Amino acid sequence: MDQNRRDYVKKVNETTDWVKPKISGKPCLGLLTGTGLGESVPAMENQVTFAYDEIPHFPLSTVQSHAGRLMFGMIGATPAIVMQGRFHLYEGYTPHEVTFPIRVMQQLGVTHLILTNAAGGLRPGYMPGDIMMITDHINLTGANPLVGPNEDDWGDRFPDMSRAYDPKLFQITETVAASLNIDIEKGVYVGLRGPSLETPAEIRFLTTIGADAVGFSTVQEVIAAVHGKIAVLGLSTITNAHDPDAPQPADVEEIIAVAQKTAPKLGRLIGAVAGKLSHH
Repeated sequence: MDQNRRDYVKKVNETTDWVKPKISGKPCLGLLTGTGLGESVPAMENQVTFAYDEIPHFPLSTVQSHAGRLMFGMIGATPAIVMQGRFHLYEGYTPHEVTFPIRVMQQLGVTHLILTNAAGGLRPGYMPGDIMMITDHINLTGANPLVGPNEDDWGDRFPDMSRAYDPKLFQITETVAASLNIDIEKGVYVGLRGPSLETPAEIRFLTTIGADAVGFSTVQEVIAAVHGKIAVLGLSTITNAHDPDAPQPADVEEIIAVAQKTAPKLGRLIGAVAGKLSHH
């Protein structure tokens, strides 16, 4: 296991060393876009783009609507690194592979991370197209990227998760959303391994334990980011509403369509939040 950890750290450092000379400045913001949300990336200046398959050791997106591009540039006055497309446990990736880009971001000097995802709404009243700011999460994936020997240079063996989602970023986002007349909900995200969608009985269970939205991503990346002392903002686009008493088959094409329709609004919100980070 120690050898696996050393190999992993070596790969992260090699990827970081490959990227550094190809970009100007140090990105302080990381942005990771979820299913159907590639167009939520705000306008970037001085943009440099790499396909994932160009980057040494980088995993590849296998999921529909994940573009598989890494971009660097300025979002307003904030230097940023953007991932269009993420990696999931259900694709067969390990937690270390899923969080590989987060470790590269950490090594590049990222201090703030915005994660977006497409999620199923569990709370009554949530509608497709709603944006939910994640206040907390429940990890039901059965996986954790910190399993195994700890890399002390990256973070503490037992990172505190009581404020996994940064309160200052909450305040900034709420203020910005109000100024843009964008309604945002707040709630708890539950992460499952997937890829099979939830049964009505599972929906009842998830609601009972306090979840407001459900999806197959985000949790692994957040754990790695918190371990690396990176402040996190999580934004879920509610793509379908679950009613266990009147279950409707979920259509992946419809889910992606809702996410794509919401993406421009999400992009305005993210761009405005990024603009505030240059002052923090």
